Amino acid sequence: MKGNRSQVLVVIAFLSIYIIWGSTYLFNKVAVTELPPFFLASIRFSTAGILMLVIAKILKFNFSITKKQFKNTTIASFFFLLLGNSVFVWALQYVDSGFAALIAATQPLFVLLILRFLDKKPFQKKSIIGVCLGIFGMYLLISQQELVTSKETLLGILVMLGCVMGWSYGGVFVSKADLPKNFFVSTGIQMVFAGVVLAFISLIANESWTSPLSWSSNVQLSMLLLIILGGVVAFTAFNYLLKVVSTEKVATSAYVNPVIALFMGWYFLDEKISNQSMIASAVLLTGVYFITSRKRR
Repeated sequence: MKGNRSQVLVVIAFLSIYIIWGSTYLFNKVAVTELPPFFLASIRFSTAGILMLVIAKILKFNFSITKKQFKNTTIASFFFLLLGNSVFVWALQYVDSGFAALIAATQPLFVLLILRFLDKKPFQKKSIIGVCLGIFGMYLLISQQELVTSKETLLGILVMLGCVMGWSYGGVFVSKADLPKNFFVSTGIQMVFAGVVLAFISLIANESWTSPLSWSSNVQLSMLLLIILGGVVAFTAFNYLLKVVSTEKVATSAYVNPVIALFMGWYFLDEKISNQSMIASAVLLTGVYFITSRKRR
């Protein structure tokens, strides 16, 4: 019975990171058009983190944490939330949400390269094919002059690639690190830490802080969904999966996220999907398939 319950939890967790995170590109794009990016991220993570810790306290979860676990939690927070997410959202000011999701789809490629560097294991044939297809797909994606229309767009793309690399390393780090046993507590601490740091960054950047009451209804709804679904639900599911399945399997969210993000960006924001983008996404996701479907040694 316990095994069946664990399998159900794994399935629910995968659905969360597949569907919810695919939609967060749209919500972040809507919010960042009106709110400064670091202020946005600070409110999102601090609110979600405090909410998670309150729930953990009510449910009497174990809050015990060692110095090493706290250090590892802050490192994970840096790679996931500060670099991997907040800076990525900053770059969304210059890049369409669907386009950004395709860039994020390179995560399995970066995970593979990082594991190759850390574990010193030779590439399998499928891995080599996947890497080549991934690189070619990225070239097709970012070589479109009609999409890369300015230096700001190119900067946004390069920054996003750096963010994806940081997030990928974070995934590898967390899969091996000693963290608090309770995923709610671990995730809550990561989010509160990120929220506090981002608040300081926002102040240093002289961003304007506004009351949620002054936000448009679309931004209010987007922030609510980012906090509850994108933060509390999906990020907890993500941390849980990193401990119970392989990092490469968790990275398969790269299959589904871009499809959902592209459709939502097209439907709600009238973002254009060029023929070359469609071809690039097919090549890129085929590369991701070869990477994540290879046999593990």
